Amino acid sequence: MTPSALTLTTPRLRLSTPGPEMASRVVDYFVTNRTHLKRWEPPFPKSMFTNAFWEHRLKENQKEYREGRSIRLILTRTEDPEGPMIGSVNFTQIVRGALMGCALGYSIDEDVQGQGLMTEALSAAIEYVFDELKLHRIMASYIPTNERSGKLLRRLNFQVEGYARDYLFIDGAWQDHVLAAVQTTHDVIPNDAKLGASTT
Repeated sequence: MTPSALTLTTPRLRLSTPGPEMASRVVDYFVTNRTHLKRWEPPFPKSMFTNAFWEHRLKENQKEYREGRSIRLILTRTEDPEGPMIGSVNFTQIVRGALMGCALGYSIDEDVQGQGLMTEALSAAIEYVFDELKLHRIMASYIPTNERSGKLLRRLNFQVEGYARDYLFIDGAWQDHVLAAVQTTHDVIPNDAKLGASTT
């Protein structure tokens, strides 16, 4: 039985799927990093900067995790788990059946870039997805000018698989994206009962 929430720990980070009690800290993160993230993220709805939005969203995140549809993790410091949010790691569009894959997204506070924190977070989270969820493939994409993101994915053994023109509307324009993916080194054979499941 899937628990209602997930917590992963690394030497410096705590990755968790918190409930609505963390709404105000999530709002603070997005308000503080609004300009920084605007360059790389789809447009934020105005309601995203309110406690009410995140109280609802965090409840939904836990529901999606219980149902096996996504894992949306919030990053805090290991030594200060009740402190400010400093990043996020999201595995969405989880599909079983013949694909056994998902999509990866992530962000980190502008002030803590360059410290290896996202590499640390993703290493632990990807290990969980492959070893515990038994998925086969994780896909990610990034804007070509986002060199930090490209280097990060390469460090984690993602391979470039394609180039999508006008892929997502970000920062006021349709942006090209580099498409990348990583596969587990373990043998993953879909359960026969799941092979007929939808892959959309």
